Amino acid sequence: MNSPLPASARQRLDDLLVQRGLFASRSRARDAVERGTVTVDGVIARKPGQSVLPQCLVAIDDPAQGYVSRAALKLIGGLDHFGLDPAGSEALDIGASTGGFTQVLLERGVAHVTAVDVGHGQMHPDIGGDPRVTVIEGLNARDLAVADLSGRIPDFIVSDVSFISLKLALPPALG
Repeated sequence: MNSPLPASARQRLDDLLVQRGLFASRSRARDAVERGTVTVDGVIARKPGQSVLPQCLVAIDDPAQGYVSRAALKLIGGLDHFGLDPAGSEALDIGASTGGFTQVLLERGVAHVTAVDVGHGQMHPDIGGDPRVTVIEGLNARDLAVADLSGRIPDFIVSDVSFISLKLALPPALG
């Protein structure tokens, strides 16, 4: 009779995914597992804490994996569905957070993005460090003024906000 491997030989799936460098954090790994985008030995994994063997075969089919946040997928869907092309635009990202929307705009060839968020220290350094990005932190969108944009008048505006109505966020942005 074969005895199962000791529990010490196994580890949590989310830990393994981070250890292998497939995700930057356990929370991103957990999210991918919960969305059904991770398979272990050919079977879709459903629980981030699932106990797995270190040598198991892991595959990931996650469209969000290359982005700093899943928000990127929302903007990609919208741009593609409505046939919008931000290439060459002067863009404003209201509620930029970690930069998912900003990242998509950069990939799509935007000339410049002013990324505004009420929070501090959320923008992913790879996105905020791009020379085509100006990050404005600690500014509530309802208080946004043309002067905050350093002369860059947006002709393309994106927004992903949940704590403020667009009726309040957009008028200042539109000048």
